[in-house]
Amino acid sequence: MTTMTMTSTRKAGWWYPWIFVGMFGVVVAVNGALAYFATSTFTGLQTEGAYEKGLAHNKALAAVRAEELLGWKVVPEIDPAAITTGGSITVTAKDRDGKPLNDLQVAVQLVRPTTAGYDSVVELEAQGNGLYQAPLKLPLPGLWDIKVLASRGQDQVETMRRVVLK
Repeated sequence: MTTMTMTSTRKAGWWYPWIFVGMFGVVVAVNGALAYFATSTFTGLQTEGAYEKGLAHNKALAAVRAEELLGWKVVPEIDPAAITTGGSITVTAKDRDGKPLNDLQVAVQLVRPTTAGYDSVVELEAQGNGLYQAPLKLPLPGLWDIKVLASRGQDQVETMRRVVLK
């Protein structure tokens, strides 16, 4: 009597389907991670009326040309104490020849580009010799955009400056 032992041998390439399963698993894991990070991180800020602002581009270019013809130099400065105890914002305005501009209406818009809800507008008072000033206390340190609008009649100049306050 002979006894036969059966040995099972697998066909060559039996593991090829598992390669596809593993690759799909990696794709699903990466997509899941990307979806998680896309929904749980900073969402960004939305610009109000972005389409209308885009349509007004030519008008903005014309305003820039008119500002260049005026030659006014408007420079904002923020007192560093404006973050902690309260300080002031000062704007210096001079004409093309460096003479002070004393009869302007000056307003400053302070925008926190990374956090909504902290924007404000400050009207500055003339101090003489081309200086305009107002008290200021900012709620948070960090990045701020300062937009100065100085006007006299139909003439106006708009200046932007980005500062980091600590």
